[in-house]
Amino acid sequence: MKTLKLRVKDKHAKQLMTLSNAVNFVWNYVNELSFKHLQRTGKFFSAYDLAIYTKGSGEFLNLHSQTIQAISETHAKSRKQFKKAKLNWRTNNPKARRKSLGWIPFKKSAIKNVKTKLSGKKCLKSTIQLSLTKGHKLTIELWDSYNLALYTINTCTLVQDARGRWYACVTIKEPAETRCGDRNVGIDLGCKESATTSNGCKLSIKQTHKWAAKLGVAQRARNKNRVKAIHAKVKNTRQDLIHKFTHGLVKNNALIVVGKLNSKLFTSTKLAKSVYDAGWFEIKRQLGYKCKYAGCYYIEVNERYTTQTCSCCGSRCNSPKGRAGLGIREWMCVTCNTVHDRDVNAAKNILAVGLDRLAVEIPVL
Repeated sequence: MKTLKLRVKDKHAKQLMTLSNAVNFVWNYVNELSFKHLQRTGKFFSAYDLAIYTKGSGEFLNLHSQTIQAISETHAKSRKQFKKAKLNWRTNNPKARRKSLGWIPFKKSAIKNVKTKLSGKKCLKSTIQLSLTKGHKLTIELWDSYNLALYTINTCTLVQDARGRWYACVTIKEPAETRCGDRNVGIDLGCKESATTSNGCKLSIKQTHKWAAKLGVAQRARNKNRVKAIHAKVKNTRQDLIHKFTHGLVKNNALIVVGKLNSKLFTSTKLAKSVYDAGWFEIKRQLGYKCKYAGCYYIEVNERYTTQTCSCCGSRCNSPKGRAGLGIREWMCVTCNTVHDRDVNAAKNILAVGLDRLAVEIPVL
């Protein structure tokens, strides 16, 4: 399963906001109903139970019955995921203290790809028809950089970003093929370099620092639109760099070993901004699902002492230790006289730990 994100034309924004209000109404109703049922009986409502109470409401809200079912399923899944008896309320009121971004889910039976045409020399534009209540349709146009005519659409979710722009997140089915390489690689996550591999490749993001000056000017001028645009630029650039980095790793390697690093431990320190900018969670998230799709083996291991240990002889003499050693980027092992790059050496040790774990857990046939 693969998700394509396509930009919806701005002329549909007003109509989509109206539907988003109806979706929020269903979400809040289901949220309150589930909480009251939990208080009375001590049991949670499942998505199937919620469908009984929302049956027939699509006619009054101008929503497809499958859309209402998707809302109930998402609510039940989110409540279980976050382990909460009651989730946050959703509202599109701009004066609300916590405003929710627009969200409208559609299932396969409510989606129809009408046409895809060439607009200009290189640009494609697709038209999708989405079913609402009985006898009503929603036709939207979007900029198509993937050519949807080549795929079979499974689901479509319309989402809104902080700048008010709408996107269609379309899931498609692709044949599961083994496309990974035959090499092994270890990855060390850090702040100076977001990720360093055991073969010397490095991922450097630093987008927050790059745009810090312009962001400060926009904030002091109270230009909210410019602030949102800069944040979107930082986010999109970071995502693009991580996607390219992880795609290359999955394509060329059969085993990827990453150090198990909890980013929450650093969010209350002076390194918080650098940790958020490094995108450790996003790197591991993308590697997880891409490896699963490509047939590549992905594991996370304990990275204790991987920076201090020489990857050649295993000695810990004269190696960088603690906070005082954070500035040491290269060091020489006094036992075997090998000069190490700090991060590459750690990545090699992480790979060695992963290979040892594989040797223990996977029996030899």
